[in-house]
Amino acid sequence: MHVDLVSEAQHDSLVELLSELHAFYNEGAHVPRELVREHLLGNLLAPGSPHQLVVASTDERTVVGLAAITWVYSLVDFAPEQRKHCQLKELYVKSDHRSAGAGRALMAWVAARAIANGCHRIDWPVKATNARGIAFYEGLGAFRVVERLSYRLLEPALGELASLTAPA
Repeated sequence: MHVDLVSEAQHDSLVELLSELHAFYNEGAHVPRELVREHLLGNLLAPGSPHQLVVASTDERTVVGLAAITWVYSLVDFAPEQRKHCQLKELYVKSDHRSAGAGRALMAWVAARAIANGCHRIDWPVKATNARGIAFYEGLGAFRVVERLSYRLLEPALGELASLTAPA
């Protein structure tokens, strides 16, 4: 298993993995490959993107797992050993490659990269119904942060809230 930042040769395979990831979160919904490719190249891998995409691959082209990471600075912890941390936006392994070491290899790579970048922790969300993922994370030594909850604001409430601001 090879783990590193995604290469251009892996883009096609990564589009396939991102399509599977979309279906995982959206009850099997299909998304056109060109839309996925456009998002990958125009947003996720674009200059200025905050994300680093790390892939696990079986060879130089075949992506079987993905981790997306960013560096975050705390607004409340000012000590040098606490101020910077790694935010894991996503960890996903293709369904036919689970339990074969790709997830552990990705997390080990992310941990080493975090330490090399002065981070002393990695934080990430996990879908509450993802029992297998939760067991995997706890098997790595991670623990649930019980004092945190996740919230989301969507339309129409998003637009209603935005309309409360003074016109520019």
